[in-house]
Amino acid sequence: MKKSLLFTMFIAFVLLLAACGGSNDGASSDGSIPEEITIGYFPNINHVAGMVAEEKDLYAQNFPDGTTVNYQYFPDGSSFMTALAAGEIEGGLVGPGPAMNHYTSGSEINVVAGGSTGGTVIMTRADSGIETPEDLAGKTFISPRVGCTHDVQFETQMNEEYNLTSDRTGGEMKHVTGEPATYHSMFVSGKVDAATVPEPWASVIEEEGSGEVLIDTPEVAYGETLPAAVFVTSQNLIDNNPELVQKIVDGHKQATDFIEQNPEESKIIASEKIEEITGQGLSASVIDRAWERINFTYEVDSKVLQEFADSSFELEFLKDKPDLSNLVDASFIESKVADASASN
Repeated sequence: MKKSLLFTMFIAFVLLLAACGGSNDGASSDGSIPEEITIGYFPNINHVAGMVAEEKDLYAQNFPDGTTVNYQYFPDGSSFMTALAAGEIEGGLVGPGPAMNHYTSGSEINVVAGGSTGGTVIMTRADSGIETPEDLAGKTFISPRVGCTHDVQFETQMNEEYNLTSDRTGGEMKHVTGEPATYHSMFVSGKVDAATVPEPWASVIEEEGSGEVLIDTPEVAYGETLPAAVFVTSQNLIDNNPELVQKIVDGHKQATDFIEQNPEESKIIASEKIEEITGQGLSASVIDRAWERINFTYEVDSKVLQEFADSSFELEFLKDKPDLSNLVDASFIESKVADASASN
């Protein structure tokens, strides 16, 4: 109960921050580097690059001396995208679902790098009696948000392989939403039967014994190819201050390289940061299990994003058939990492 209360307080706090604003948009007309820059990310294991960059101060290494780099933490993609549109953050890591949904709704944003792939697990309550996906008919499943990345993965698979749909479109499965950190307690209380779960919360549920894996990451729709997190910034920032965007992406690339070269230290950073933000500590075994389901990469496949967006449209999350041909701008990840000493 204390952990749930802490997470609820965290959500209220970050939403209050988003409402208050206070960051510049970094898009100075002369292309100069602003004195303060704010990067956003979620307390999810798929966003470890943000945690490593913060812990190792990697963004600041690419900026002139005296530049302050702030970090803002988000409970969901909607609040992240709202903050980006308001100029409260210069960019950061978010799920591809919110990025694509806002882009197709007219938001002038770009995906400038990948963050990670994998990490979604479809799980069932331990005593639910569900043995196969077909058994989900008439059951209640939970996802972080309607139409979020994990929801689309789940509903795509259920629709295409098992002819099951949610009650949103008159189907057989009841859909509710909630924060992934609460899924363990939701299973224990019997309030939900199944969940589409991002790591590390899938591994938490496994360790606690409240749920079982029904479909693991490699078999989930888009499980190992879809970016679980992408790095997004505004088109305005790209147009008016491409040098700033390049330096931010350089820091993100350095963080991703650090994760690959120092996995054990990166796990410690992730564990401590998630506990700091959410109030929920994670065991080493949970982190290890979650790590096996995730690939950290700054590369991003625009073709997979388009296929995923098409699935969102077919599931009626999007009103119009999407065209993501200009969503991804890979020019920044194709550039070499800037020499930090030359920027200071």
